[in-house]
Amino acid sequence: MARSEFLRPWRHSPLRRRSDVAEAWLVLVTAVLIVLGAPAAGLAAAHAVDASTVQERQGRHTISAVLTQNPPPRVGVDVSGGVGTRVHTTVRWTAADGSAKTGITTVAPGLRAGDRTTVWLDRHGALVRDPVTPRQATGESIALGTVAGTSTGLLLLGAQRTGRALLNRHRYAQWEREWAAEDPRWGQRAT
Repeated sequence: MARSEFLRPWRHSPLRRRSDVAEAWLVLVTAVLIVLGAPAAGLAAAHAVDASTVQERQGRHTISAVLTQNPPPRVGVDVSGGVGTRVHTTVRWTAADGSAKTGITTVAPGLRAGDRTTVWLDRHGALVRDPVTPRQATGESIALGTVAGTSTGLLLLGAQRTGRALLNRHRYAQWEREWAAEDPRWGQRAT
């Protein structure tokens, strides 16, 4: 965009309307908010995910457990240890007070009854799902931060478009009023 085009709404001109100045301010404020606000929203969301992950890990600890039954076979699933290859089964472990506890958790496929595995417990000794790995937490942070930043930018653009539509409605109404006031005078000159 040429410099003169960018500065047109800010220059004094007999054709400049207050709505033109308002639109120029609307565009400028929206641009500043997108440049500053969208990344800030993305970073805030990413930091919230990181804080949640750290808090989740603080309240959990691992303990060794024994499988009490064979896990069901996973038919047609990659058993190379990829995401989604864990299976549900019952395990038994000894609690801090010496009592035997049992519960259902996920384990790697290929384990059999009597095999040992590591399970996660909360502060109260109840089984909980495995916390996310640092790699998963980074992926979640990036994904949520990107979504939050993009959503903020799109929301600001939508607000700017709505503001522009309202200004255009005002301009059209003003133009109609001015035309209605001038129309009778033009009609008299033509006759």
